[in-house]
Amino acid sequence: MTTPAPKLQLTDDEWRKKLNPEEFHVLREAGTERPFVGEYTDTKTEGVYACRACGAELFRSSEKFESHCGWPSFFDPADSDAVILRSDDSLGMHRVEVICANCHSHLGHVFEGEGYPTPTDQRYCINSISLRLVPAE
Repeated sequence: MTTPAPKLQLTDDEWRKKLNPEEFHVLREAGTERPFVGEYTDTKTEGVYACRACGAELFRSSEKFESHCGWPSFFDPADSDAVILRSDDSLGMHRVEVICANCHSHLGHVFEGEGYPTPTDQRYCINSISLRLVPAE
């Protein structure tokens, strides 16, 4: 199955002007921030988590849970079309990468069957640096 083209397409130079070097590394080069350092790892603020690159709504605080893995974890995206899941066989293992459907920025990975008490038995393990929290009014 082919991944649809992103709605927002910028060149690497345009992304570099929009994002700081750490954001660019994670969002555009599929990097990973170190565990337990992200600003949203333990946040309990109610609101919407948007893509830091393009502002698209991705996750809601009502789907966030404590996984103690070092990154913000969600059991479901805000909208099933908000993210795209694609196979990632890098680093000598099979994982499922999560990217923003709007701009194709790297967000993190999704894992299943880990035994968390969530409605979906999924853990969307997302880099804080890939998100921007918009607090509820």
